[in-house]
Amino acid sequence: MADSPRASGPVTETDVAEFRRLHQRLGDAVEVAVHGKRATVDLVLVAAIAGGHVLLEDVPGTGKTTLARAVARALGGEMRRVQFTPDLLPSDVTGTTVFDPRSGEVRFRPGPVFAHVVLADEINRAAAKTQSALLEVMEERTVTVDGSTRAVPDPFVVIATQNPVDLDGTYRLPEAQLDRFLVRTALGYPDAEHELDVLRPGSHAGRVDDVPVVSTPGVVAAAAQRLTMLHVADPLLRYVREIGVAIRTDPRVRLGASTRGLKALVRCLQVYAASQGRHYVVPHDVQRLAEPVLAHRTVLTRDALLAGHRPVDVVHEVLDTVHPPQPDQS
Repeated sequence: MADSPRASGPVTETDVAEFRRLHQRLGDAVEVAVHGKRATVDLVLVAAIAGGHVLLEDVPGTGKTTLARAVARALGGEMRRVQFTPDLLPSDVTGTTVFDPRSGEVRFRPGPVFAHVVLADEINRAAAKTQSALLEVMEERTVTVDGSTRAVPDPFVVIATQNPVDLDGTYRLPEAQLDRFLVRTALGYPDAEHELDVLRPGSHAGRVDDVPVVSTPGVVAAAAQRLTMLHVADPLLRYVREIGVAIRTDPRVRLGASTRGLKALVRCLQVYAASQGRHYVVPHDVQRLAEPVLAHRTVLTRDALLAGHRPVDVVHEVLDTVHPPQPDQS
């Protein structure tokens, strides 16, 4: 979808067709390095174009960093990588002011968050103080250092990787930071066919340098802005809210998705529907995206956790019990 002067008005079939081609090209490019995970790739691209951030959670060695780097390369623009470690400081992420002895002036040295795509690798290996350095920039797209506020580039996407919290040297992400991620997903191990392809000598799997650049930041920003006008019918909005209320009132849930979380789901639905070639949202879209958008925003009670329940289970059970809107038969 090229930069377009049509900033308002309903999204047309032409707009959707252009975006679907863009989404397809991006997915094909990422698959050069990440084999056999097209559904996850498409979800990450939808979240990135929707202006959200992505949390990839899985065990080491499954290709989380490769996926993040491949998406960044395909999207175009500037990418920065931050390796989170226990001794990482907040200023190492956001930047700091330094004294220049040659000019005698104090100037700002920008941190790695001043890029279109920021790869936060193993984000849960840093202490909470450093993790919180990302809170403002992920939500407001600005960084405040020494009283001065500076904007990051547009579009701005944080793709963070996280190891399971039961591994040594990891810290649990606070709920406030989890809420900043539009989706949480996992890669998992590849199936037999694709894992053999990765193991085969000479395979291009995992080689990010072979991923073609198929877009630019301007194109992505224009597509994201245009799709904010994609139609979401009131019955679908009520369906989203009823799912959110059912999760919050479940006796196993201590903290459910906030209004911000439900709004994030609606934003993701708009982009996902367009990626499927539609200029409107259907109930199946909600059912497809509810887990990756809402599960990590659902915090269970201690008793529920001890009983073996998981947030994913709660979301799935709610989807089974809350009836989707039916087409108007009149």
